Amino acid sequence: MVNRVIQDLQTRVMIVVTDDEGMSTAEYAIGTIAAAAFGAILYTVVTGDNIVSALTGIITKALNTTVS
Repeated sequence: MVNRVIQDLQTRVMIVVTDDEGMSTAEYAIGTIAAAAFGAILYTVVTGDNIVSALTGIITKALNTTVS
């Protein structure tokens, strides 16, 4: 009888410990900060002089292409 109760208790503890249903508030906060940092880095890269001039060159070349 006691062994059965201990076994049931161990099973319940394992279910609670291994249950990973959704993210906690701390995980949401870290995920939000990481997404914002990634967005800031991406914005910095895309608006940099090299990227803007490269995109401008590609668009200018595409617009100046003649079809024979």
